[in-house]
Amino acid sequence: MNTNKQEERRTKSLTIANPMYDTVFKRLMENDRVVKFFIGTLLEEEVLSVDIRPQEYTHKSDGASKKNDDDDNSIAGLAYSIYRVDFVAVVKTKEGEHKKILIEVQKGKDEDDVMRFRNYLGDQYKKTDKVDGKTMVLPIITIYILGFNLSRMDSPCVKVNRTYVDMLNHQTIDVKTPFLEKLTHDTYVIQTKKISLPHYRTKLEQLLGIFEQAHFTDENSEILKRYRQSDDDNKDIQLITSILHEMGTDPDERKKIEDEVEALRTWEELYGRKIRAAKEANEEIAKANEEQVKVIKAQAKALEETRKANEEKDKRIAELERILKSKHE
Repeated sequence: MNTNKQEERRTKSLTIANPMYDTVFKRLMENDRVVKFFIGTLLEEEVLSVDIRPQEYTHKSDGASKKNDDDDNSIAGLAYSIYRVDFVAVVKTKEGEHKKILIEVQKGKDEDDVMRFRNYLGDQYKKTDKVDGKTMVLPIITIYILGFNLSRMDSPCVKVNRTYVDMLNHQTIDVKTPFLEKLTHDTYVIQTKKISLPHYRTKLEQLLGIFEQAHFTDENSEILKRYRQSDDDNKDIQLITSILHEMGTDPDERKKIEDEVEALRTWEELYGRKIRAAKEANEEIAKANEEQVKVIKAQAKALEETRKANEEKDKRIAELERILKSKHE
């Protein structure tokens, strides 16, 4: 009986706001300690300092059309941009080296966000920064938090890292050069809908548990969810859950999330379906054009074969005529 009470004391269900909403995620990313924990846990390196860069988040306009030059989601009377945030971080590697890197964090709700990721990443490669008074290009690391599932990828948390390979002997090269590091980058991907953990033991499991898209308090809403909090949870996790608990229970904070939900719902009703329908129609047209190209190629091939057959026939006729002529002579 005492054991059960002790277990009940150590583990409890805490109501928290869903961090997949931009309003909520923005609040987390404004906390220096949370950012260091978030980045450090994924990179498995100690984050010594972070400097936040300008960001955007979902908002609902109340009238005139708003247009963001690098975002196509602005519509008359209903404008929203997708939250993204960049950090210039100083990390301490396992080898004890201090390095300064640019970390880009983005969330995506569906696969259509891929081109936005690519375009924004292209902009990042153009940026320079100051290191010890010198202007230089920083290595980039990208972190993507996805609200959709990747095909043929079941892991909820994936690291895509690069290795240097000598192509003559196919051996891995252990050293790295700054030139190549600035031209390529590592990527970390969290698939929130793939997170389904029986326990939260490690720091990474506890972090993923925060983003798990399950255990919602209302079957018709994804604003609030239950998190199994333990007295043994990492202190940074306890800070994150306290922030999320406040946002989920404070009426003013809840209102901000509900406004975002309503803006997204309205946008989906008015434009999301039309955009997907247009996309499907374009795909059907492309498919029909592809089939038409195949038919045209098949017809061209048949004509070419007919031409060759006629050429062969003409050669045989010419040969017979030559033979007949030679006999008459």
